[in-house]
Amino acid sequence: MSTERDGRTLALEALDLLFNRRDFVAAAERWSSDYIQHSRMVPGGREGLFDLVRGLPDGTRYEPGRAMADGEYVMIHGRYSVPGARALVAMDMFRLRDGLLVEHWDVLQEEATAAESAGGHPMFGNRFASDGASP
Repeated sequence: MSTERDGRTLALEALDLLFNRRDFVAAAERWSSDYIQHSRMVPGGREGLFDLVRGLPDGTRYEPGRAMADGEYVMIHGRYSVPGARALVAMDMFRLRDGLLVEHWDVLQEEATAAESAGGHPMFGNRFASDGASP
């Protein structure tokens, strides 16, 4: 990527295309065909990721938060919401090469409710998801 901003934009667009729009054709233009996956929850390769998303229920959403870049690496703090399950708050890190996502790592944990938060602050956004309000 020519700039770190371009890298952030690429990663944010790719996640939106895949998880929110479910546009696998457009998403494939952003993920490398030899994509390397380091997540314990996601099968290897681009097709492993795409197959996982294909199997998620309608209404599954990805909500990005802060996105940062350092050279060829982009990190995004986000929330994955799946109907009928507790949301996962994530720190996703991608490595980019030649305008494509080529490698991925993540740290995921279930989102805490206000009652569960020892520090009293939400894990994502400005409000607890359990409050029923948008972050």
